[in-house]
Amino acid sequence: MALAREVSSRTDHADARQRCLAVREALIRAKLFSETATDSAGGTRWRVSPSPFLLSADHVRFFESLGTHLLAFNLALNRLYFESVHGTQPSWIAAYLDQGKPDSLIAYSRLDRFRDLLPDVIRPDVIPTDTGMVITELDSVPGGIGLTACMARAYSEWQMAYSKAAEKNSETPAISHKLSAISSEHFEVVGGPDGMLLGFAALLRERMEGRTGGVAIVVSEEARDYRPEMEWMAARLREQDLAVFCVEPDEVDFTEDGLRLARDHRPIALLYRFFELFDLTNVPKSELIMYAAKQGRVAVTPPFKPQLEEKLAFALFHHPALTTFWQKELGEDTCTVLAGVIPKTWILDPRPLPPAAVIPGLQLGGRAIADWRDLGHATQKGRRYVIKPSGFSPLAWGSRGVSVGHDLPQSEWAAVIDQALASFPTTPHILQEFHKGRQFELSYYNEAVQDVVPMAGRARLSPYYFVAEGKAELAGILATVCPPDKKMIHGMKDAIMAPCAVAQGQSESHKV
Repeated sequence: MALAREVSSRTDHADARQRCLAVREALIRAKLFSETATDSAGGTRWRVSPSPFLLSADHVRFFESLGTHLLAFNLALNRLYFESVHGTQPSWIAAYLDQGKPDSLIAYSRLDRFRDLLPDVIRPDVIPTDTGMVITELDSVPGGIGLTACMARAYSEWQMAYSKAAEKNSETPAISHKLSAISSEHFEVVGGPDGMLLGFAALLRERMEGRTGGVAIVVSEEARDYRPEMEWMAARLREQDLAVFCVEPDEVDFTEDGLRLARDHRPIALLYRFFELFDLTNVPKSELIMYAAKQGRVAVTPPFKPQLEEKLAFALFHHPALTTFWQKELGEDTCTVLAGVIPKTWILDPRPLPPAAVIPGLQLGGRAIADWRDLGHATQKGRRYVIKPSGFSPLAWGSRGVSVGHDLPQSEWAAVIDQALASFPTTPHILQEFHKGRQFELSYYNEAVQDVVPMAGRARLSPYYFVAEGKAELAGILATVCPPDKKMIHGMKDAIMAPCAVAQGQSESHKV
C-alpha cells in the first residue's frame, strides 16, 4: 500500500512539472513570458504554478455578485461629484476629487457630453484575509487583461485535453489509473477559457455605438510593459470578427472626419485608452484624441474623468457626512456589502481642524486625534496603516509610493506622514487601515532545480468586470501570490501568477 502511494505521488509530481512547462510554453508562444531570465525581448517572468488558484463555489458567487455593487458605487460616485459641482452636495467633495488636476482637464471632464460616462472595466484589488475579503483599491485602467485571458485559455486547454484522454481511455485500467492520478485536481477556470475575450468583446461592440470603423487600443510609453498582452488580446479579438488593433499614440492620425489608423487609414470608431491621465502631456496626440472625442467623432473608454480614478473615493464612502447619500443611492444591500469590504480610509488633508473637532473614526491608543502627525508617535502595533497617493501620479499605480506603517521605523513613518501632508496641493494621499492577507500553500516550477517546489505566500485577487448592457459581468480573476517576506503584493519575478478556478477535485491546499 505504501509503495502504491509512493508511485502515485511520483506520477502526480511528474505531471505537475509537465503542466508547468506546458503553460509556460503557451505563454512564451504568446510573447507574454520571457524564455530566459536575461531575455528582455518581450513579456516578463514570474513563477508558474501547475494549477490555477482554487476558490470555493461560495467565493466565486461572491465575486460574481460583487461587480453589481461596484458598478453601483461608480454610478453613485459620478453623481456625487456632479451634484457637488452644481451645489446640491457640499463643494469640498468635488474639490477633493479635483485636487492637483490641471484646470483644462477638470473642465473637459465636466462636459455634458461625458457626464454619464463611466469606466467600462472595473478591477478591484482584493486581499483574502482570515476574516473575509478586503478591497484595497479600484482600477479603471488595469493591466493584466490579456495576461489573464491567455492564462485562462492555457490552463483550460490542459484540463480539457486530459479530460478527453481520460474519457477515451477509461476502459484501459493501467491508463485510466494514471490519468486518474493526473486529473485528481479538477477545476473550472472562472469565466471559462474565453471569458475574458468574450467579455471584452461585448463591451467594445456596445461602446462602438453603431459607428463605422475599428477599435484602437492605444498604449502609451508609460504603459509599454503591458503592450505585449494587449497585442495578444487584439489578435484574439480579430478572430472574433472585431477589427481591433493595439497601437502606440503616434500610430493614430487625426483628420477632419475623425481619427484613423496610420497603418491602413481605417477609421477609428472606438479608442480604448490604455494610458493614465497624469501622463497626458507625454502622450503624443492626446489633445487631438480629446478634441475628436469632444466633437463626437470617436468614442473613448475609459472616459477622461480623473475624478473617477481617485483612491480617496473610499474615504468619501466612509465619511459620516455622506452616509445618507450613500444609503439613498446604493440601497441597504450594496451599502452593507461595500462596508464589509472597503477598509476605513482617510484623506491626508494638512489643513488644521477647529479646536472642538477630531478626525472621524481615527483613534490612537483609544483616544480620538485631531492632528495627523500624532500618528507619527504611534507604536509599531498602533501604526498598522498604509499611506499611498490617491491618484493622478506616476507613484499611484503598480504598488509604487505605498508605505506600510508597521514595516517602517517610527522616524521613517513620521517622515512619510509629513511628506504626504506636504504633497497635498499636487498629489493628495490617503491613509488606509492595513489588513493582513491570509497565507496559502502553493507550488511552482523552479527553473534552477527544474522541478516543482512548494511556496507559502499571501494573495491578491484581481477580478475583471466588463460592463455591457448596464451590467458588470465577471470575466475572470487573476491571482498574484507573493512570498511572506515581500512587503507588497504585486506582479514580480518571485510571485506566482495564475487564473482563479472553481475547485472540483480533492485538493484543498490553497482553496480560499
